[in-house]
Amino acid sequence: MTYPFSALVGQQELRLALVLNAVSPAVGGVLVRGEKGTAKSTAVRAMTALLPAVRVVPGCRFSCEPGSADPACPDGPHPADGGALERPARLVELPVGASEDRLVGALDLERALAEGVKAFEPGLLAAAHRGILYVDEVNLLHDHLVDLLLDAAAMGASHVEREGVSVTHAARFLLVGTMNPEEGELRPQLLDRFGLTVEVAASRDTDERVEVVRRRLAYDADPAGFADSWAAQEREVRERIAAARALLPEVRLGDSALRQIAATCAAFEVDGMRADIVMARTATALAAWAGRTVVLAEDIRQAALLALPHRRRRNPFDAPGLDEDTLDQALAEAAAQSEPDPEAEPDKDPDDPDPDGDGNGPGGGGGIPPQPADGPPDAADSPDSPAESPAAPGSGAPDAEGAPGPGSPREQPAAAAEAPFRVRPLTVPGLGEGAAGRRSRARTAHGRTTGARRPRGALGKLHLAATVQAAAPHQRARGRSGPGIVVRADDLREAVREGREGNLVLFAVDASGSMAARQRMSAVKGAVLSLLLDAYQRRDKVGLVTFRGKDAELALPPTSSVDAGAARLERLPTGGRTPLAAGLLKAHDVLRVERLRDPARRALLVVVTDGRATGGPEPLAYAARAARLLAATGTAAVVVDCESGPVRLGLAGTLAADLGGVAVTLGELRAETVSSLVKDFRRAA
Repeated sequence: MTYPFSALVGQQELRLALVLNAVSPAVGGVLVRGEKGTAKSTAVRAMTALLPAVRVVPGCRFSCEPGSADPACPDGPHPADGGALERPARLVELPVGASEDRLVGALDLERALAEGVKAFEPGLLAAAHRGILYVDEVNLLHDHLVDLLLDAAAMGASHVEREGVSVTHAARFLLVGTMNPEEGELRPQLLDRFGLTVEVAASRDTDERVEVVRRRLAYDADPAGFADSWAAQEREVRERIAAARALLPEVRLGDSALRQIAATCAAFEVDGMRADIVMARTATALAAWAGRTVVLAEDIRQAALLALPHRRRRNPFDAPGLDEDTLDQALAEAAAQSEPDPEAEPDKDPDDPDPDGDGNGPGGGGGIPPQPADGPPDAADSPDSPAESPAAPGSGAPDAEGAPGPGSPREQPAAAAEAPFRVRPLTVPGLGEGAAGRRSRARTAHGRTTGARRPRGALGKLHLAATVQAAAPHQRARGRSGPGIVVRADDLREAVREGREGNLVLFAVDASGSMAARQRMSAVKGAVLSLLLDAYQRRDKVGLVTFRGKDAELALPPTSSVDAGAARLERLPTGGRTPLAAGLLKAHDVLRVERLRDPARRALLVVVTDGRATGGPEPLAYAARAARLLAATGTAAVVVDCESGPVRLGLAGTLAADLGGVAVTLGELRAETVSSLVKDFRRAA
C-alpha cells in the first residue's frame, strides 16, 4: 500500500514539481536533491497513484497506444480493431547496479544465429514507456547506463543491437531521480536532461516534525485504513490534475511572457536553449494547474526557480542555486521592455483569494497545503560550521591566557587556494577490473575488444568470430542441413574488452607549519583542487587524510563527492610539526578498510608534502618504515614535491622511492608542462 501523496507534510516545491510533470509530461522530469530521510522516494512513489490511467494494446509488452501504435514495435504490427486495455500508469525503478541488458533489453543470440529469429526480452525502458522511470541515487548510476538513458531521452526510443541483430521500440517516459549531493554530483549531460530540480531538507519546525512522525506511525499501524482516511484528498488532487491536463492546450503564452523567459535565461547565462523551452512548458503547466488560460509573471518566476538552478553550474565545485534578487531584477527589466499584454489581465479576478494561482490561498491548495516559512538551519547548527566550539586537547586552540596549549600546533588561518589547472595523467599501473571510469586501464564491459573467453555467468557482449569458430568443427556431427549454423550454449564466446576504470584517489596532505612558509599552502591547495577536479572528470572516489602537529586525521572518508573534498580543503588550517609517519599509517588504515569494502577498486595514493618529518626520535626513519609498509600492499603512489626555495633537500624523492612510486614537483603536475617537455623532446630528435 503506497503512502498517500496528500498526506505528505511540507515539501511544497517537491510536490508542485511532481504535479506539474503530471499535468504536462513534456516538462521533462524532476531531479530531487536533498539529505537522507526527507521523503524523496516516498513522494515520487506516491505520485504514481495520481497519474491518469493508460490505454494500451492488449498483449503488447511495449505499451503501444491503440490507434497510434508504434510501427517498429517488436510485438507488432497491431490490428486497428484489436481493442484496448486500460491500466494504471507504471512506476519503473532502475537500480543503480543494473546491467545494460536489464535496462534496454536482451536478445537471444543463440536463437538468432541458429534460427534467424529476433527473440527479444524487453528491458526497463520498455516497461517505463508512457510512465515514470525512477532512479534512486541517480548520481551513483554507472556511466554506460547514463549514456543509454541520454540516448533514449533524446530520441524517445530505445535501440538494441548485438552483432548486426537489432531491435527498436518507443521509450518515452518521465525521468525522475533522487540523490544525496554528499555522495557526488551528476554528469552535466544528465543533469540538463531533468526539466526541473528541487532541493529538499528536513523541517526545523517542531510542530511539523511532530506531524510527520504522527502520520508515519499511523500509516505503519494500518496502511489500508490510513489510505482510506486520505482518499477524498487524493481524489481531489487527481481530478484537478485531469482538469489541468484538459485545459493545457488552451493556455496562451504571449510574446511578453516569452520575452521574460528569454531575458531571464540570458541574464543567468545558462547554456543552450533547453532552459528556455522547459521554462515555457513549466509556466504553461503552472497556469493550467491554477485554472487559468494565460501565463502570468508569477508563473514565469516560479518556473525559473524550478528550471534554472541546476543549469547554472560552471564547474563541479559550484553549488546549484538561484539568486532571487537577480531573478526579480531580470524579470522587472524584461517586463519594462515589453508592452503590456492586454489579454493577461482579464483572467485576474480582484476578488480571487488566490490571485497567483499557486494553490497557497484559502481553498486553493487542492490537497497540497502551503509550506511553512522554513529557513535553512543556522550556521551554528551545522556540523561543518566554522562557529566557535570548546577547545579540545591538542586542537591548537588557545587556553584561557590566549597561548597555545602544550604540544599544540600553532594554527594559522586557512590559506586560499590558487586557481585550479589541468593536471598530467596519473594512473595505476597494470590492468584492473573495477567500476567503469576514465583513469586506469581495466577489463570493462565497454571499450576496445582484445580477445574472447567463455561466458562467466550470463553472456555479455558476444564475440561473433570466436563463437562461429568454436561451432564450425561440429556442424556435420550436429546434422546441419539448412543455411544457418547449429550453435549450442558451450560454443558461445563473449568479448574481452579493455577500457578505463575509476579508482580511489586518497590524498595525504601535509598541513604542518613548514607548508605554510612563503605562501606555499595556497599553491598546494590549488594543486589538490586541480587533482580533485581531475578525479571528478575521471569518475573516481576521493578521500582526504591530513597530518600536522602530533597526529593525522581522516578529514574526508572515501566518497564520490568531490564537492565535499573541496569544502574540506578550503577550511584546512596549517601549523605545527610534521608527523609524516602518522599520515602514512593513517592512509594505510583507510586503504585497508576500503580494500575489504570494494576489492575491485584499485587505489592511488597521492602524498602532498615537502618530505620533511619532525617530532619524536628518528622521524625520517619512522616515516620510511611506514612508506615501505604501504609499498608492501601494492598501493600505487605519487608524491607531489612541495619543496621550494634555493636550497632543496630532495626528501620527497626519497619518500617516493620508499613508497615504490614516483615524485613530481608542483610545476611538473601541470599538463602544460608535460606537453612542453614532449615538444622539446620531439624538437631535439
